[in-house]
Amino acid sequence: MYHSVGDRSDDPYRVTVTPDRLDRQLGWLARRGLRGVSVADLLAARAAGGGRDLVGLTFDDGYADFLTHALPALRRRGFGATLFVLPGRLGGDNGWDPLGPRRPLLTADGIRSAAAEGVEIGSHGLTHVDLTTADDLTLKRETAESRAVLTELTGTATAGFCYPYGTVHQRAVDAVREAGYDYACAIDPGPLTGPHALPRVHVGQHDTAVRLWLKYRLHRLRRRPVAGR
Repeated sequence: MYHSVGDRSDDPYRVTVTPDRLDRQLGWLARRGLRGVSVADLLAARAAGGGRDLVGLTFDDGYADFLTHALPALRRRGFGATLFVLPGRLGGDNGWDPLGPRRPLLTADGIRSAAAEGVEIGSHGLTHVDLTTADDLTLKRETAESRAVLTELTGTATAGFCYPYGTVHQRAVDAVREAGYDYACAIDPGPLTGPHALPRVHVGQHDTAVRLWLKYRLHRLRRRPVAGR
């Protein structure tokens, strides 16, 4: 799980990695015979009984720096990824972060450019709302409406969803499933773990080779496998 890739001089939420650090982390995967792919490709491979050498790479929020910094690093390794974007904030910024700094988000053209490069486009909700605090109308807008907008924008049915802030409860899972998504990503969904509440490992600036190895081992120990995946 990644977010922004760029300047870390002001990063109060620790959601940014530098391009050089990302490149090193992707190299760590490659040296171990692992290949980064989109979540959709990972799940399809696992459903077919394979995919043990694949790693799902996700980038949340749809920052504009994905095109300038993350995509070139992925292309150098021949990796794929899933980019979770906010169709209700096209060309805007991360106004949900009170401490800032303000980082520009992708425009509609930017999202289409990423999709044209083979990046899977998923929904991160319409406007980055915590779904566990949303009323029924907001829940539907953030899930169903965001899927409809993205499907029209990209011309491809949107398969994946990512819960803003990683927070999830049963109502949110039900709403995402009813909106027609094939899968959804969380962070630590606990007993809700399943195709519509997939756990992920946060990767940050300080994750060197040793820390990545430890996170990988601890993740395997803490997470039960997802049935049928």
